[in-house]
Amino acid sequence: MLKSMHRSLNLFSVLLILTITTIPKENNAQLMKAKEIFSKADSLRGQLTPLRTCYDILYYHLDVRVDIDNKFISGSNLFKFQAINPFNRLQFDLFDNLSIDKIKYQGRDLPFERSYNAVFIDFPKTIEQGKIDSFTVYYSGHPLQATRAPWDGGFDWKTDNNGLPFIATACQGLGASVWWPNKDHQSDEVDSMLISVSVPKNLTNVSNGRLLHTEDLKDGYRKFHWKVENPINNYNVALNIGDYIHFKETYKGEDGNLDLDYYVLRENNKKNKREHLQKNVRETLQAFEHWFGPYPFYKDGYKLVETAHLGMEHQSAIAYGNKYQNGYLGSDGSNTGWGKKWDFIIVHESGHEWFGNNITAKDLGDMWIHESFTNYSEALFIDYFYGKKASQDYVHGNRKGILNDRPLQGPYHVNKEGSGDMYLKGGVIQNMIRTIIDNDEKWRSILRGLNEKFYHSGVDYDDIVNFVSTESGFNLRPFFAQYVQTTGIPTLEIQIGSDGNVLGRWISDIPDFNMPVHIGLKGQKKARILLKDRFTKIEIPGLQKDNIEIDTYNYYIGTLIQ
Repeated sequence: MLKSMHRSLNLFSVLLILTITTIPKENNAQLMKAKEIFSKADSLRGQLTPLRTCYDILYYHLDVRVDIDNKFISGSNLFKFQAINPFNRLQFDLFDNLSIDKIKYQGRDLPFERSYNAVFIDFPKTIEQGKIDSFTVYYSGHPLQATRAPWDGGFDWKTDNNGLPFIATACQGLGASVWWPNKDHQSDEVDSMLISVSVPKNLTNVSNGRLLHTEDLKDGYRKFHWKVENPINNYNVALNIGDYIHFKETYKGEDGNLDLDYYVLRENNKKNKREHLQKNVRETLQAFEHWFGPYPFYKDGYKLVETAHLGMEHQSAIAYGNKYQNGYLGSDGSNTGWGKKWDFIIVHESGHEWFGNNITAKDLGDMWIHESFTNYSEALFIDYFYGKKASQDYVHGNRKGILNDRPLQGPYHVNKEGSGDMYLKGGVIQNMIRTIIDNDEKWRSILRGLNEKFYHSGVDYDDIVNFVSTESGFNLRPFFAQYVQTTGIPTLEIQIGSDGNVLGRWISDIPDFNMPVHIGLKGQKKARILLKDRFTKIEIPGLQKDNIEIDTYNYYIGTLIQ
């Protein structure tokens, strides 16, 4: 997902003053968990109780009809599952403003109870471990209307310039159960699904995966059947309804021919706009397959679908609303100029196909994993086409938007994200890791290795920290703890002894903190020096107070020289 890039706080300009010391802050992620009060609804949505872990979702068939005039939906969802443990009761999720009309199991109605947005059903007998079974939920109602999609969730009911309906769903964070019944937790992605959507015949529905066929109904509606072959997270399942024109092409990628499909409003079916989309998509895939490995969803193809809202990373059906222009709605949040050479929404949301859709955080508290890597994917796109220095300039320019208000990591089990700094600060963090490693081929192998090891699977904080530490050869656990789980940034303190020796140490929030940093003589190549939280001699010949230079351009740190 994306957040506004236009922030005014320029913290880094303060840090460039070498005499300023960053004061460590105490409010790390653990303290945030203790201080915040969460409701029962938060826990029901965010916690993995035995009523949710007892079954694994294998397949959905979502069949929904959209009554546009009344902003009303009705339909069903088939849950095909495998029992992980024996059970006779389970939980699924559906927002309580939507009605459950009935739940069918083996030809009979199942009793159910509702608590906030959670639904509990009881089976007539125990479902034994390992058994594959299914039930179907029939539901209807007026779904929540998004007022600022994609930043809030629900249905985005709009019209195009010709007065025709132009509708989309977006529900990241809020949860897919805002409009359809499912096991609404990021840790359990359905293996495959069929999405069937009925809309008036003069409109087209575009959803994830590949279009199998359409079905003309007798009541003036047409049903579109979309098959998703790859695992998909609930929040990525999307409806896009409009007066669409479809065109396509084939991209020769690392895993063979990849189908590229484009759905644009009829009013925007113009050569220059089509070429803008195609150029940016092809370049994005070229850059990201280089850095991250093959596009993760060749079976389902790649689609770009025009929406009234700005954009979302809906797997294999990326929502696009950037008005056919470069930058972020024409602007460059980094103020370097590099952000206006490519279409921000295409690059950023496509980056999520690797980080977010392929590699998915098991808990919303680790959404920083999605956004930090994807924010940095923008810099890697720049790197691929314009060079490493340009990418570093872009990352450095984005620092002015960092707030350091809350940790990047949110609390677990309560459906709560961390700070919005997960975007800009997240990208800065990835650039720092690359600088620490100081070997771009190794860095590239780590990015590709992440997508290979965690292909189509869920991860948490420890998975990422352990993998990057092991593959880089550096113990980055203190680094991640400092930058992801606290709001402070470490200060590098330099002391010049009376004997002329130059000593350095880190002041940070993390016990036994250590991190390499590049230091050298002004105007000369810098050396990577590992420093800890106690003074260590810096072995650089000729180094003095007036000629020391620290790479504060790529390291997001405070400095104090005495």
